[in-house]
Amino acid sequence: MAPERKIIREGRKKGLIIVNTGDGKGKTTAALGVALRAVGHDFKVFVGQFIKGSRHYGELVAAERLQEWLEIRPMGEGFTWETRNRERDAEKAREAWALFKEKIFSGRYQIVVLDEINVAIRYGYLDVDEVVGALKRKPPDLHVILTGRDAHPKIVEVADLVTEMKLVKHPFREQGINAQKGIEF
Repeated sequence: MAPERKIIREGRKKGLIIVNTGDGKGKTTAALGVALRAVGHDFKVFVGQFIKGSRHYGELVAAERLQEWLEIRPMGEGFTWETRNRERDAEKAREAWALFKEKIFSGRYQIVVLDEINVAIRYGYLDVDEVVGALKRKPPDLHVILTGRDAHPKIVEVADLVTEMKLVKHPFREQGINAQKGIEF
């Protein structure tokens, strides 16, 4: 047996810290894909959304159908680059973080997704050291997925897996095609 096969079979198990970042589409979509896969194994999954909140997203309907395993909680008020009140956005992010931190330490979930937390950190709405501290103290078997552009170097450092989505071509930029139901929302 090849040595790498042995490592796979006998490797230790650990709750991973996963980061999906970059300027390409697919960060949240990838996290939701992991959530769906985990539900297939009867895992309990919590998805906390820092930015989303003002629109009807398909994943919310799916979560209603899978409510025994999947909970999604949008806590934002829309996209931060459209903000009219930066202090209110920061307040909402801190409220979301307080709730989502409770979920991390509740012992109820096998996976917690912190959707767009990288954006909340980038805009200074959350203290990166506080987030890193919580990630270091998380339950050992809990997987945590952090999404959003421009992941802070301290988040990248504490992560076990980091994927950077790279934008190569986008239908809006190239053809003026708006966000599509079932694809972007």
